[in-house]
Amino acid sequence: MAERSVILVLHDVAPSTWADYRPFVEAVDALGNVPITWLVVPDFHRHDDLAAHADFRRLLDSRVARGDELTLHGYYHCDDQPRPRTPKDWFMRRIYTHEGEFYQLSQAEALKRLTAGIEVFQRNDWPLHGFVAPAWLMSDGTRQALRQLPLSYTSDPQHLYRLPDFTRIDAPGLVWSARSAWRRGLSKVLSDQREQRWQTAPVIRLGLHPVDMRHEFSRRAWLQTLQRLLNAGRTPQTKAVWLATQP
Repeated sequence: MAERSVILVLHDVAPSTWADYRPFVEAVDALGNVPITWLVVPDFHRHDDLAAHADFRRLLDSRVARGDELTLHGYYHCDDQPRPRTPKDWFMRRIYTHEGEFYQLSQAEALKRLTAGIEVFQRNDWPLHGFVAPAWLMSDGTRQALRQLPLSYTSDPQHLYRLPDFTRIDAPGLVWSARSAWRRGLSKVLSDQREQRWQTAPVIRLGLHPVDMRHEFSRRAWLQTLQRLLNAGRTPQTKAVWLATQP
């Protein structure tokens, strides 16, 4: 049987969300050698600038040293563009999410923010392979900007895309909506069903968010899912390492 993998991904990584993630990360570390992909936001919601948090930067240094991957996840992770003008945009930017930072950016503005994010990684000597847009939403301008930059991949909920040509690679992902008890319950049912459906998939991504970590039910469920996939023989890898093994 071909090797099957699991990729553990932490979204919205910032100094202010580390308290949410810390107990889970400690539990994962206790399992053994399970590398993690951290989606890092340089200035989360414009009030969490990495430059002002030396201790957190040192924490990320230590994660890189142990084999984890840091990925650029937007720059501000908030939608600061002019108010929506169409029903579709209103739904995407006010119902689906308020954090689609790159959903409407022009090529010039997307390139400016992406370049600034790359420079943050360079200043900290963090290797950088990928970019993941907040809420996975990207404008055409963002796509054009990504074609100009030295990044190797981006992603959406079910695929990775090689850059600069956006070659699509199937990489199914589990993700929860955990803001209320009924959403957490429904998310677990759907997640368990998809996990069963994808038993033979070459890779399964686990996409965690800080809100998942604030509830014991969802935090425990994510850890149990990871353990099941490891016990089923899946190899834990980062996004960049797994992508490098694909033809």
